[in-house]
Amino acid sequence: MGRIFKYLFYLAVLASIALIAYAYLGPWFGADFGAPTSEVRKPVILDAK
Repeated sequence: MGRIFKYLFYLAVLASIALIAYAYLGPWFGADFGAPTSEVRKPVILDAK
């Protein structure tokens, strides 16, 4: 049982390192993490009486 937890811990550490590496190196490989910059306008109808 302890071996399973040890392997799960190692897997979680490796996954977090991979996620951090992807966040830093992603823009160099063409991944765009920026939010869309186009303005969106929608009419709002308020029904207050």
